[in-house]
Amino acid sequence: MKTARVKHRWNFKSTWPLHLMVLPPLLLIIIFHYVPMLGLVMAFQEYKPWTGFTGSPWVGLDHFKFMLEYPDSKQVIWNTVLIASLKIVTGLIVPIIFALFLNEVRKMAFKRVIQTLVYLPHFLSWVILGGILIDMLSPEGGLVNRALGWVGIEPIFFLGNGDWFRFTVVTSDLWKDFGFSTIVFLASLAGINPSLYEAAEVDGASRWKQTLYVTIPAMIPITIVVGTLALGNVLNAGFDQIFNLYNPLVYEKGDIIDTFVYRLGIIDGNMSFSTAIGMFKSVISFVLIVIAYRLAYKYANYRIF
Repeated sequence: MKTARVKHRWNFKSTWPLHLMVLPPLLLIIIFHYVPMLGLVMAFQEYKPWTGFTGSPWVGLDHFKFMLEYPDSKQVIWNTVLIASLKIVTGLIVPIIFALFLNEVRKMAFKRVIQTLVYLPHFLSWVILGGILIDMLSPEGGLVNRALGWVGIEPIFFLGNGDWFRFTVVTSDLWKDFGFSTIVFLASLAGINPSLYEAAEVDGASRWKQTLYVTIPAMIPITIVVGTLALGNVLNAGFDQIFNLYNPLVYEKGDIIDTFVYRLGIIDGNMSFSTAIGMFKSVISFVLIVIAYRLAYKYANYRIF
């Protein structure tokens, strides 16, 4: 016991520079992620900026009750769940299919060019992409509507019609991130034992049969992990994207919890009510993340700790 304690003390003395390197990011996390949580107290107060936390009256759970009765809240929650679910499903299926096709490309130079082109949008912010999309999808001279006009289709107001807005949000999010998401599945494909393909070739299996009976079964565990962990984002539909693309014409079908909280809290100054909605979203998201983590551990033996 004494020997182990002495060894532990010796290890700490030899590794203290590494512990010191962890300290700055730890302080940043505490200051910018945990200290702001103290502001959640506003959800239980009728907060007035000029009286502060100590002078604002307590209202208990009134804001949460009002949130459940507020007609726009249900629509906003539905918009969030629908858009986020569509993003999760398309963001899981398309990268898998793309990785399978890309894995069949034998020309390495061509393969790297394709990878670079599909990865590139991921590194652009939604501020830049939002400007590009607004210009391309404009009903008055936008590139997309010009192309539709060449085949006789009337111009479509993609960012002014609620249904088309949801379609635009999901497809543009897919375009931005499916290339980057493909990395995980390509790494999974690279880890498949080549002897399995050699054995399949000896048995006379075609390339399609090898994909069907070797490649796809090998990708199932990582697919389960990615899919279950994505469940934690079912209430996270993407504030940056929606905020840069939406307008009052599509509030009914395009407003999500994050943009709703922004408009209520920052624009309308109703900080307590918007904090209650944000807290509701955080609690539900935390529960979903715990469930997703449990499912990933149960069905794919995935665990962080």
